[in-house]
Amino acid sequence: MRSYNQYCPIAKGAEIVGDRWNLLIFREMLAGVHRFNELQRLLPGISRSVLTQRLAELDRAGVVTRRPVARGSEYVLTPAGQELGTVVAAVGEWAALWAFPEPTTRETDPLLVMVWLSRHLNTAALPEHRVVIRFDLSGKQRLTCWLVLDPGAPSLCLQPPGFEDDVHVESDAATMYALYFGRLAMTEAIRAGTVTLHGLNRELRAFPSWFGTSAFAHAIDRRS
Repeated sequence: MRSYNQYCPIAKGAEIVGDRWNLLIFREMLAGVHRFNELQRLLPGISRSVLTQRLAELDRAGVVTRRPVARGSEYVLTPAGQELGTVVAAVGEWAALWAFPEPTTRETDPLLVMVWLSRHLNTAALPEHRVVIRFDLSGKQRLTCWLVLDPGAPSLCLQPPGFEDDVHVESDAATMYALYFGRLAMTEAIRAGTVTLHGLNRELRAFPSWFGTSAFAHAIDRRS
């Protein structure tokens, strides 16, 4: 007798999206990450072999495809994979409301926090000229990085971008995490001294308006 799962859409769907790593792979690919090494860097704890296995399984399932590009290959979502955006959003919304504890050390990885922040900039408030922001994050895991706000194309750099710093930010990953999830306002962090700014007055005045919050921040706020 055939398994009931063969006739149950939820069970079949769970085979593809039910795995934790698969959901996180979808999250990154929906955000525009397509290179293997970048996927691994943004998924702390996943090994190369597990990532290779998951991508191959998703390729066979028809939600991810591998395509050649200059100097290698990249992975992109198929139309079926793009449709999973609503699933990922729904899972995140539910977890933010009902199952979101205080962050672990892994969740406050400074690089991940800065990647998330750079994806949720308030584009309407960004300056029309280039601004280079240097972040020095202290704590168990230290990080120095640069956020280059070029009109229309902001980018996060782990090496000096070759431009003079306009704003220098000193903080820690836990504070930036709280800012990202709306648990703390930038102006409050600056007043409290958990975010320290140096730079030109014009840029410093505008700085708090440049950053948005997670799409799930409102759900976390509802819970509290």
